[in-house]
Amino acid sequence: LAQVSCARRAVDAIPNPAMDYITAVEANRGGFDFDNHARNHLMEGHGIKLRGALKSGTTICGVCCKDAVVLAADTRATAGSVVADGNCSKLHPIASNICCAGAGTAADLDHQTDLMASEMKMLALQMGGRQTRVSSVVRKLSSKLFNHQGYIGCALIMAGVDINGPSLFQIYPHGSTDRLPFACMGSGSLAAMAVMESRFKDDLTIEEGKALVADAIRAGIFNDLGSGGNVDVCVVTRDTYNHTRAYDAPNPRIYRALKPIQFPPGTTTVLKEDIRKLITVTSEDVVMTQA
Repeated sequence: LAQVSCARRAVDAIPNPAMDYITAVEANRGGFDFDNHARNHLMEGHGIKLRGALKSGTTICGVCCKDAVVLAADTRATAGSVVADGNCSKLHPIASNICCAGAGTAADLDHQTDLMASEMKMLALQMGGRQTRVSSVVRKLSSKLFNHQGYIGCALIMAGVDINGPSLFQIYPHGSTDRLPFACMGSGSLAAMAVMESRFKDDLTIEEGKALVADAIRAGIFNDLGSGGNVDVCVVTRDTYNHTRAYDAPNPRIYRALKPIQFPPGTTTVLKEDIRKLITVTSEDVVMTQA
C-alpha cells in the first residue's frame, strides 16, 4: 500500500503539458479585458446609470458601372432619436482612385478613414509612386476591424478602380468582407436594396449609375427615420474621384422662419433715466469718483 500511494503521488507530480499550454495561451492572449464588469455592477447597485450605445441611422450604397464605381449616401447623423447633424458627409476619400461610404459611429469612421488614407499614401511612396490597389485598402482595414472585434463602429462600402478594373467591397464592423456588383448598408439598406435589385444591370453608364444610387438613397430617406437630409454622390474613376454634395434634395425646407419684428425707437416709454459718471479721465491718469 505504501508503494502504491507513493506511485500515485509521483504520477500526480508530473506536469500536464496540455494544461500548461492552455494556461500559457490564456495568460498571453490579447483582446479586450472585462474586469470592470464588477465595478459597473456595483455602480448600478448604487443607482449610477451607465450610458449605453446609441443607435445610429444611415443609408449608403454603391454600384459598379462600365468604367467607374458610383457611391451615394444620405447626410443625416443621429444620436438616438436626436438629429445631431443634418448635413454630414459620409463619403470619405482614401486615394485618388479609391473612396468609401461609411455607416456606424461618425467619430470612428472619420478617424479610421483618415488614418487609412495616410497609410495608403505612405504605401504608394514605398512602392515608387505606383497606384494603390483597392484590395490593399480592404485587406488592411478588414484586418484592423477584425482585431478589434467590432468595437470600432465602421461599416464601409469601399469603391475603387485600379488595374483590375472597377471593384466594390462591403466591409462589416467585425472584419468580414464581400465583393459585390452593388451593395447597400445602414438602417435604410432594405429600402435601398429593393431599388438596387429591381433596376441593376450590367455595364451601366455613369449617369445611369448616379440616377440608380440617388433613387436608392431616396428610398432609404423616405422609409427610414434614421436617414434623411440630402443625397451625396461620388463617382470614382481610374485617375480621380468627383464628390458632389447635395446631388439631390428630397426634402427641401418649404417654410422659413419669419424675420424678427423690429420695433422702432420710442415704442417703449422711458419712465426714468439716470446717468452716472464713474470715471474721470485727465491728461495724466484715471481717477475713480464716488458713485
